[in-house]
Amino acid sequence: MSMTVTGIGHTEPIQPGKRPGRNEPVSQSVNSDSISLSSEAIEKSELYRAIEVVAAAAPDVRADRVAELKAKINDPAYINDRIINATADKIMESFGL
Repeated sequence: MSMTVTGIGHTEPIQPGKRPGRNEPVSQSVNSDSISLSSEAIEKSELYRAIEVVAAAAPDVRADRVAELKAKINDPAYINDRIINATADKIMESFGL
């Protein structure tokens, strides 16, 4: 069995620059996107950038202090009741106790 489609009624081919079902030509608008930032956003951006600059310039680790503390911890005479109690007191103070 074969079937032939001869058409679906009167239709016009789609022309470039025209939308189907409309008679008016398509106009090209020249709108551009834009962004505006609030003064608060600009301030936060500047602050964030300043923090990045300072963080990059300042070393994260003070090697001299780390070496000093490693030497103290490795010295068996350093860890004694006085140091343990002082450390415990500072921990408790940091918790507000």
